[in-house]
Amino acid sequence: MRARFCLIPLFAVAATAFATPASADAAMIREQKVISSAGARALVDACTAWAERNNLVVAMSVLDWAGNLIESHAMEGAAANAIDTALLKAKSALRWRRPTSETNRMVRSGENLAPTFMHDFPQPGALPVIVDGQVIGAMGVSSGNGEKCAQAAIDAVFKKQGQAPAP
Repeated sequence: MRARFCLIPLFAVAATAFATPASADAAMIREQKVISSAGARALVDACTAWAERNNLVVAMSVLDWAGNLIESHAMEGAAANAIDTALLKAKSALRWRRPTSETNRMVRSGENLAPTFMHDFPQPGALPVIVDGQVIGAMGVSSGNGEKCAQAAIDAVFKKQGQAPAP
C-alpha cells in the first residue's frame, strides 16, 4: 500500500513530462484564460455600483469557464431567492454561451426547447464573460435589468471585451 502512494507523485511527474507539447502536438493543446477571484470581485463591485445608480437591489453570481462559482453577492434588501436566481441564470448563460435573453427568446418562439428539458433557467439576466474570443465565465444578475448590469460590469472590468459570441 505504501508503494502505491509513492508511485502516484511519480506518475503525476511523468504525465506532466509527457504533456509538454512538441511543435507537432501544439494543435492538440489549447490555453484557457481563467477569470481570477479579483476579476470576479471587480465584476460584482461594478454591477453593484451600476445597480445603485439605477436604484435597483440585485444579487449576482460569477462563474468561471468550467461553471465553478467564484463570487456571489446579494445587495442589502435582495429577495430571498435572488442568489439562487442569479446562479441559475449564470449557469444557463455559460452553458449556451449567449445572453439568457437570447435563450429565453429561442424557448418562447419554439425554436429550441432544449434549455427547458435540460433544466436550464432561460430567463433574462445573465451574460457569458468573453475575453479575446474565449468564454472565461458568466455573470448572472437577479433582475429584469440584469443583463444591463452585467454588461456594465463586464465593460468596466474587461474594457468592452465581454460581448456575446455570434450564434
